[in-house]
Formats: sequence, C-alpha cells, structure tokens
Amino acid sequence: QVQLVESGGGLVQAGGSLRLSCAASGDTFVTYSVGWFRQAPGKEREFVAAISRSGISTSYADSVKGRFTISRDSAKNTVYLQMNSLKPEDTAVYYCAAGGLIVIRKSAGPNDYWGQGTQVTVSS
Repeated sequence: QVQLVESGGGLVQAGGSLRLSCAASGDTFVTYSVGWFRQAPGKEREFVAAISRSGISTSYADSVKGRFTISRDSAKNTVYLQMNSLKPEDTAVYYCAAGGLIVIRKSAGPNDYWGQGTQVTVSS
C-alpha cells in the first residue's frame, strides 16, 4: 500500500517558479514509476511528466518540455516537479500518481495510487 501527499502549490505570477513535492509512505514506493498529472476547471485530467523507478528515464508532455523537470529522491521517498517559466495556462490542480510503467504509459488510472492534489494558480 502506498499513500501519496502532494505539497508546494500556490499562487505565482506568470514567469515565476514553483516546486511541487509528492511524498510517499510505504516501502514499495521505490518499485513504482511516478507521474504528475493536472486538471484545470472544466477540462479533463492530463499527463504532465513521469519518472521511472530508477529515476533514469523521464517523459514530459509537449506543453511543459523545457520548463518543467521531474526528479526523485528515493532516500526520501519523494518525487519533485520543478516548474519554471510558469504560464496562466498551467493553472490547475496537480496530482501525483504511482504505478507500473507510468513513464511509458503517460497515463494512470483507478488501479494506481493517487494523491489528493495541490492547487497551482498562475496569474497573468
């Protein structure tokens, strides 16, 4: 069993930066790929970034490539999402999810582990 808790969201001006954290409990966390997803009001949830179990492989949505960086610290059971050059269209609730091969699937579903989400608001 894995429990995920996101933090680090907030209000930032366009062009600013935020770092989101996804802290996990459970000793099986290191065996899972982890992804970040976001959902804006009135829109479907979408893939943002993911990282493999080892941390060697990563994948990104085209909309965030070059601006966002995902990383993981296995010793701390935490995955991070560094978000730079933020835009108003990045405004959403951000969720992390842990599961098998998310870095390849670029998706996650009800059989994966999910956090409760953290709000990111980017003002223009």
